[in-house]
Amino acid sequence: MRREEVPKFNDRKTCNLQLATPPSNSQLSTFSLPRYNNPVSTYYHSLAPFRELFRTGMPVLMYHKLGPRPRGVRLKGLYVAEKLFARQLAELRDAGFVTPPLDQALPVTKRSAPTVLLTFDDGFVNALRYGLPLLDEFKFRAVQFLVADRIGGINEWDRPKGEVMEPLMDDAQIRDWLAAGHEIGSHTCTHPFLTQLSPAQAREEITASRKKLEDKFGRPVEHFCYPYGDCNEAVRDLIVAAGYKTAFTTEAGVNTPADSPFALKRYMARYPSRNLKSFWTQPRARMR
Repeated sequence: MRREEVPKFNDRKTCNLQLATPPSNSQLSTFSLPRYNNPVSTYYHSLAPFRELFRTGMPVLMYHKLGPRPRGVRLKGLYVAEKLFARQLAELRDAGFVTPPLDQALPVTKRSAPTVLLTFDDGFVNALRYGLPLLDEFKFRAVQFLVADRIGGINEWDRPKGEVMEPLMDDAQIRDWLAAGHEIGSHTCTHPFLTQLSPAQAREEITASRKKLEDKFGRPVEHFCYPYGDCNEAVRDLIVAAGYKTAFTTEAGVNTPADSPFALKRYMARYPSRNLKSFWTQPRARMR
């Protein structure tokens, strides 16, 4: 029997796309693949270079793993040391930043108090172990985007890259996270590149992950995070059809009321590389 070819969502280059079925708020009807709007850096290490920029809209910080890096790690930038995480939180607190619940923070509006969102991708145990005490100490709230079919397992999606395997939070640990006042969102069922799936497969990853998380933890799951930041118009439309209110990318920038809530930008938090250090010490005129 001749095998039929399955169409893939493999066009990620189109910008200024219109929603096939717009949400009730007409402001959300324009979808643009995120663009860099940051004059400083695509990575976040400390508040100082971003202080003025962060007050122009809604900044979102993206974390994956906290604590010491095991030997053999390939993606070292995904680990943020406990001491660095504490310093980042202290700087934000001292500058007056607050972290309201997602439903209060979004959609983006002008606010009297500077606001930042703290997000964690994948649900690693080390993010709970090292992050929960510090978030409590500094009175900040965060969201974990969970891979629904990998809860209590490991980051299997990283195995083909030769990455070190790390444990993911199990049901009890996620309930501890929720009990501490934090939130969860969907990061699909298995962490695939969504644009490389068939429409039916992508729909299943997006809709089933939400239902599984809601059924298991008894909480509404209304916020989504694209694995690898991989998205296009077709994927976005599936997010909207599944009933999510927002979707987060991996592109850098500060979000404004004019931006689509289905293409929210984030700064990846990490340690400063040598290049970043030299970049931040350049004369201000070169950063324009």
